[in-house]
Amino acid sequence: MRKIIVTEFITLDGVVEAPGGNETPHPHGGWQFNYNAPETGQYKVDELASVDTLLLGKNTYELFAGYWPSQTGGGFADCINRYPKYVVSHSLQKTEWNNSHILRDVAKDVAALKKTDGGDILVYGSATLVKALLHHDLVDELRLMVFPLSIGGGLRLFEDNRALKKFELKHSQTINNGVLILEYQPVK
Repeated sequence: MRKIIVTEFITLDGVVEAPGGNETPHPHGGWQFNYNAPETGQYKVDELASVDTLLLGKNTYELFAGYWPSQTGGGFADCINRYPKYVVSHSLQKTEWNNSHILRDVAKDVAALKKTDGGDILVYGSATLVKALLHHDLVDELRLMVFPLSIGGGLRLFEDNRALKKFELKHSQTINNGVLILEYQPVK
């Protein structure tokens, strides 16, 4: 069975909103840009190369589809444009980005996707989708790139619903700029 790997940029206060700056009108959008390092860039390239499919929420898909189709070269652009992309949305009617497909039901459609042939599946950002994947126990690995700052609030992966979820640390790496890379597997 294919694994679903979630990868997130996250602040010390647990916020995943607007790391790139223009995803939402968050007043501190773009918070991850001051922490560029060769190691984090290489980690993201290696991470993408280790899978062969993307799973995205509608908002992340639309942001990516507005940028990546016109990019070429490198270890990133060619892969992301070539890979199959599945977007989970109730409202999206069509996709224009190469090799993109719409899924409607997280529990049913994503569980079925995991059972298909192929390599692992990577989820970038897509906080609303990730919350649903976690709720349905469909996440096989959670990769957090933790940035050493707090931004005082915003969209988080885990709601204040007092649900207990346990994770086991698989790998950790400290970058000289203070960023931590943490890879977890859910304990079932």
